[in-house]
Amino acid sequence: MLKQTKRGFSLIELLVVIAIIGILSTVVFSATNGVRAKARDVKRKAEISSMGRLITTSCYLPDAGACTYDIVDLVAELLIKKPEYAKWLSEVPTDPAAPNPETASLYMYTVNSNGKCALYTNLERDVEAVTLTSINVPTAGGGTGVLNASTEGWNGSTKYFQVSN
Repeated sequence: MLKQTKRGFSLIELLVVIAIIGILSTVVFSATNGVRAKARDVKRKAEISSMGRLITTSCYLPDAGACTYDIVDLVAELLIKKPEYAKWLSEVPTDPAAPNPETASLYMYTVNSNGKCALYTNLERDVEAVTLTSINVPTAGGGTGVLNASTEGWNGSTKYFQVSN
């Protein structure tokens, strides 16, 4: 009489394969997490740079006066006061990590009564090279580049990128 052999995998073999897949997926996820954060920071810098060239050229002073504004609020007023900006502001850029982009973009605009302004955002990675060493808070008229603040911002880093006149 021939003995029948069972085909298939044992429970232990399946558990070993599942454990290996879990370890590999953890390694891949950790390796790509830094890349995703860097990509979000690149997006932030590009959006702030392009919007900053538009807004900081004339340093628009909102009706509420010199202060700091989220650009969602600023764009709403700009579209009423300067309808010629509509083609550039048809879609308000927002931080990739903004929890509620309709009400807060996390891209900030600060303006003073001396005609100086800055558009800025908090970066996600603390490894950015600081290019604005003379300031430690986003500052109207402080220049364009990366600054190191004394406290963490909304994205968990002390680094900010600003475009200023």
